[in-house]
Amino acid sequence: MSIGIGFVVGFFAWFVVRYLIFGVYTVEQNQRAVKTSFGRAQRLPGAPAIQLPEAAEMSEEERARYAYPQLKVIPPGGPYFKMPWEKVYKVTVATETMSMAHDPETPTANKGGTVLEAVTKDQLNTGLTGQIRYRIAERNLYAYLFGVKNPIAHVMGFFISVLREKIANFEAPVLAATEGEPELGLTEDGTVVTGISINDLRKNLRDLNDHMLRECRTSTTRYGIELDASLITGIDPPEDVESALAAINTAQNQVSSDLSLAQAGADQKLVQSKRAVEIETLRAQAEVEPLVALAERLRELRASGPRSLAAYLRNARLGLFQKADRVFLEVES
Repeated sequence: MSIGIGFVVGFFAWFVVRYLIFGVYTVEQNQRAVKTSFGRAQRLPGAPAIQLPEAAEMSEEERARYAYPQLKVIPPGGPYFKMPWEKVYKVTVATETMSMAHDPETPTANKGGTVLEAVTKDQLNTGLTGQIRYRIAERNLYAYLFGVKNPIAHVMGFFISVLREKIANFEAPVLAATEGEPELGLTEDGTVVTGISINDLRKNLRDLNDHMLRECRTSTTRYGIELDASLITGIDPPEDVESALAAINTAQNQVSSDLSLAQAGADQKLVQSKRAVEIETLRAQAEVEPLVALAERLRELRASGPRSLAAYLRNARLGLFQKADRVFLEVES
């Protein structure tokens, strides 16, 4: 009888410890939690599938594929209690940083996760270094927890495929020619277009990072991970072409300098020409204005009476006679 009572007491103690004490849990400030019951996540009743703004850039087939249900998210706090048949999944929603060359499934790949290789449009194998900042999207925890097996591996694969595609087709933006002027062939930073993709990439790192951020916005809908920033910091060419690129860059800088000097000289001459035209125009106006005023005055005198113009001419002659030292008069014979 004592054995049976001991078994019951032991089972009761085990049950209390296993399911009552260990069934209490808390959620940290930088965490969010989702609870499942018999393997099914708790969903918001009557809520439609998640329709994030980022999904607008996806096709109809992709939007239907990634239309995940909305889950009941447990906020920070506690203590909370779960039943024996329930399981709690906790995720950290703080922003994290990772090398863009890191392979979650094969850490030794890409030179130990330090350099990512990509091929440019002129068939040069370059090494890319940089980081990405990301965080788990609280708006789409279903995709992160249950949508794919290893979300970060999918996100990195998606990011690297987009990056390599952009590197392989990247062209520096060229300034458009204004109306009536020839094409200058300059990039937006004022340098000459050389057609060397590595130089173009180095000069347009900001545009490349912005492009990656735009293209990877759909990762929130696909995998429940939101990319916060793409920080590509270095693009290194192969060692055997580094010296050749340095020489090309030196020549390019010299051409840019000469072109800038020529442009400055042309601008200065243009300003001087415009100023000279303005001065001559003012001089002509200064000479014409008195004549125009005199003509207007004579017109008024003529309109005032038939003798007014003759009187004006007589007075004008008298003024001239006073200034003259010698006068020659024509006498009719």
